[in-house]
Amino acid sequence: MEPIQTDPIQTAPFRTHSGAAETGRAGARRTESKRFEPNRTEIGGPDTNRADTHRTEPARENAVQAERAAAQPNSAAQHHAAELDGRLPHPPYQVQEGDLVTGSEALLRGLLLEGVECVFGYPGGNVLYIYDAMVGNPEFKHILTRHEQGAIHAADGYARSTGKVGVCIATSGPGATNLVTGIATAYMDSVPLVIITGNVPTTVMGTDAFQEADIVSITMPITKHSYLVRDVQELPRIIHEAFYIANTGRKGPVLIDIPKDVSNHQLIYKRPLQLDIRGYKAESRIEPDQIDRLVQAVRESERPVIIAGGGVVYSGASEELIEFVNRTQIPVTTTLLGHGGFPSGHELWMGMAGMHGTYTANTAIQNADLIISIGSRFDDRLTMKLEGFAPKARQIAHIDIDPAEIGKNIKTDIACVGDIKAVLQYANTKAQQADSKVWIATIQANMSKHPLNYEDSDTELKPQFVIEMLQETTRGEAIVTTDVGQHQMWVGQFYRFNQPRSLITSGGLGTMGFGFPSAIGAQVGNPGRLVISINGDGGMQMCAQEMAICAIHKIPVKIVVINNQVLGMVKQWQELIHEQRFSHIDLAGSPDFVKLAEAYGIKGLRARNKAEAYTAWQEALETDGPALVEFVVPKEENVYPMVFSGKTLDQMVMGDIENDK
Repeated sequence: MEPIQTDPIQTAPFRTHSGAAETGRAGARRTESKRFEPNRTEIGGPDTNRADTHRTEPARENAVQAERAAAQPNSAAQHHAAELDGRLPHPPYQVQEGDLVTGSEALLRGLLLEGVECVFGYPGGNVLYIYDAMVGNPEFKHILTRHEQGAIHAADGYARSTGKVGVCIATSGPGATNLVTGIATAYMDSVPLVIITGNVPTTVMGTDAFQEADIVSITMPITKHSYLVRDVQELPRIIHEAFYIANTGRKGPVLIDIPKDVSNHQLIYKRPLQLDIRGYKAESRIEPDQIDRLVQAVRESERPVIIAGGGVVYSGASEELIEFVNRTQIPVTTTLLGHGGFPSGHELWMGMAGMHGTYTANTAIQNADLIISIGSRFDDRLTMKLEGFAPKARQIAHIDIDPAEIGKNIKTDIACVGDIKAVLQYANTKAQQADSKVWIATIQANMSKHPLNYEDSDTELKPQFVIEMLQETTRGEAIVTTDVGQHQMWVGQFYRFNQPRSLITSGGLGTMGFGFPSAIGAQVGNPGRLVISINGDGGMQMCAQEMAICAIHKIPVKIVVINNQVLGMVKQWQELIHEQRFSHIDLAGSPDFVKLAEAYGIKGLRARNKAEAYTAWQEALETDGPALVEFVVPKEENVYPMVFSGKTLDQMVMGDIENDK
């Protein structure tokens, strides 16, 4: 992949004097909500109504600034003196300690110091100073998406696939509100993001100014923490804190809202070196006594089951989990977000559990005497009817970094709070094999008797076959992103993931339009790996405009469209639950995806049968750059097994292959 360049069209530099001094904070939620007291006090300056009174005295302000600058190293004093005379050239690329810079320049330097490789964004009036600071800065990489939602989903995909913090930028008002769905998506799945939004100048805040929106209040329920920056002096610290909060403890999105005037105010740049966040303690201490109880429960169990969730992936605990399983000989089922956290090729892996889980995994949960949830929050798509979940389990253990999740949905007998990697490292020093030989034999028999299956066809191209073909040709080594719907479940069932951070999908919120932009972010973060974006024809139309940046930057994502000309999952529910009363699900008026790809400058291919599928997919793989393959499949195909809402995991509908179990 060619290096990603900043967008060439930028504005000329323009600078004014410094401004108001206030900082607002919103309290962290989730784990930290019990320890991190919300702080809505605006610290460090006068009240809002008087924040910019100095603007009426520019001469006095300039004199004060010049005197302050003179006390700094000569380069800073000269830099500022030139600006006061209107002769300031563009700032140097490297912002150094003691330089007098704008908030925008300090922001970019802060992001670079945090190791940010690329920012996804969309400019607008109230972030113009921030975008102006990017001009001529070769260090700062920015990708202009075609929609703000594309920007945040790309940042999300980057974060999930790399383990680093994803960053996006948008302007105030509609730019910021277009990020809301992406923020909620990241919050539900515990993804570390730093979201930077512009806001109207502090002088007009609260007046319903053009493109004004209180984005901090709007997003408070779906962010881990929020900042409204009123004092430019606080900006370097805030950036440092935001990254720390986003990527520690239970990870999540952090919002930094910067008014336009603050982004152009000046400060003597000083890099923050220490963190002292009142009420936020991210270190996670393990509880040896509880882990000892877990080890003892394993020794005494005969039918144990491990449910491995996304927390295993996020904590980097895959190797520790494999060691724990090998030591204890406990069968493992993974949640949708847990795929890759435990290798699908392991002999004790049972597949995915839940609404569309395998027969083996679901029945194992229902017959287990010990359930160990590791980084899974017992959400409703996993447990189904709560009252009937794991009825034979004598004990349920839960390992999670967030104590708020333990006991929230399912009564927990053994609570192991802490970072999963650390908990399993300790457990592996004492773990012994469970008495599970008979249990394992039963599970292996179920896997042989009730494998995932579908009714194949020589005349039609089945979607399950397409997923299997992608799996076989990539040997499970690709990074796969999905949108939401039937294709997402088929990927969860039929693609075999060998490595963590290989499946990027919206699990908690189920966001259509997520799949393709997240693949762009994943490819940017992993330029040496094959990235496949699997989408339905519905979700693809919610994000198709982002094909432009794949073409422009030659981002070699391989785009798959499973086209059944219908909202497949909605159709399936209407068919099976609502007695075939189909309502507003017809997508027959969708565009020609091949021509659409070609219009953006991307190779487009189509397949309607198996032979065409192999040929088109091989050509896509051999294409140097992005390519789109549309696989035309029948609309009648459903995802099985399926557990209806209100039913227990063992009440599965198996479809045409088997009778109900």
